[in-house]
Amino acid sequence: MPDSDTARMDAVLKAQRAAFTAAMPEPLSVRRDRIDRAIALLIDHKDDFAKAVSADFGHRSTEQTLMTDIMPSVGALKHSRKHFEAWSRNEKRKAMFPLGLLGAKAEVMWQPKGVVGVMAPWNFPVGMVMVPMAGILAAGNRAMIKPSEFTERVADLFAEVVPKYFAEDEMAVFTGGVEVGAAFSKLALDHIIFTGATSVGKHVMRAAADNLVPVTLELGGKSPTFVGRSANKARVGARVGLGKMMNAGQICLAPDYMLVAREQEDEVIGSLVSSVTAMYPSLLHNDDYTSVVNGRNYERLQGYLTDAREKGAELIEVNPAGEDFAFSNGNKMPLTIVRGVNDSMKVMQDEIFGPILPVMTYDSIDQAIDYVNAHDRPLGLYYFGEDKAEENKVLGRTISGGATVNDVLFHNAMEDLPFGGVGPSGMGNYHGHDGFKTFSHLRAVYRQPGMDIAKLSGFKPPYGKQTQATLKRELKK
Repeated sequence: MPDSDTARMDAVLKAQRAAFTAAMPEPLSVRRDRIDRAIALLIDHKDDFAKAVSADFGHRSTEQTLMTDIMPSVGALKHSRKHFEAWSRNEKRKAMFPLGLLGAKAEVMWQPKGVVGVMAPWNFPVGMVMVPMAGILAAGNRAMIKPSEFTERVADLFAEVVPKYFAEDEMAVFTGGVEVGAAFSKLALDHIIFTGATSVGKHVMRAAADNLVPVTLELGGKSPTFVGRSANKARVGARVGLGKMMNAGQICLAPDYMLVAREQEDEVIGSLVSSVTAMYPSLLHNDDYTSVVNGRNYERLQGYLTDAREKGAELIEVNPAGEDFAFSNGNKMPLTIVRGVNDSMKVMQDEIFGPILPVMTYDSIDQAIDYVNAHDRPLGLYYFGEDKAEENKVLGRTISGGATVNDVLFHNAMEDLPFGGVGPSGMGNYHGHDGFKTFSHLRAVYRQPGMDIAKLSGFKPPYGKQTQATLKRELKK
């Protein structure tokens, strides 16, 4: 990486922090103005972003980018714009007895952290920059952005349009490959939010640790879908099919594998095939269906299928029009349902991130729960069923970043719910009020009354009767 890239990042960070410090405390109207400008940036350039995303993917429909990148970003920013003033108010806290009676006061002040770094992935290259930006700007921070190098047209577009709406000491974009990302993660920022692979997240956290930079990591993982015996199977097929085929399965929250009662496996798979066929009667020339992002990921996914087949799995390709994908000169893939899987197969070891859906069978829901608990805690978990006791058992005996009941993905669409992972699927939360809190410093403020509280409580030497009285009173069981 050229030294000039590192020098620019260091210079911008220095300039942003200096501007931030000089402006403290900024009026809330400044935050509102920045949120307004971020919304304008997205709406003014929505079609440009959609074209850039499609070019980077090989194909992705304008409608999908507007629905899954632009609209959630605008929605998150509008939600923050509506609520940030209330979120920003100091919170009164109760002073310990008897200090409160003597005039002491305690409160919490929400302060911006300073300069927040955003490291975004390629799968939703606009949304994963701008959805967290809602909390970053609402909290009063400046921002430095490192988009993914795998969607370089989107990255270049960000670098082009951000300076039209923001001064460099408010928001700045840095493009480039792995070396730029590594240098970015080493900056002495005030917070970093990284979205991407668990393996890369570990490197980001190690780099941030050198400067004690707090991190929010959204990492993904193998999100399971429990299909209870009481589930409406047509609904399962329709909703899992939609969630798995969206963005060709290239979603950190995509249903990664299904857990189905053994005697209901055929019915569930049949429902899934019927649903996907209805949504995508053809694929290769269907503008609604997204391509796998590049040849490297296409080959990775094909390798999963080859490995599963060689180890005894049954592959069910959902290719309604009988199209020839091998000679399509592109990276589109049909959905492949994989039956008879086991943990020796790569498809059950790695996060899939593509249009492949393994199906495991269980004899009891406890067996399915035990399987999930024996593996890394996932970013999302899904339960389908009408048995409330079973639903409570699944939710109560498992741990995941978030969960959706009788659908997939949708907990992420709720701006008033925290979004984040747990363990290998991430740490920290954002979205809505939780994002505001993540990107804020929670400052405790205590105001002491004029009287000598230390003397009255026996805290001031020489220790004597009042000291003993206080200790006797407070050290009771």
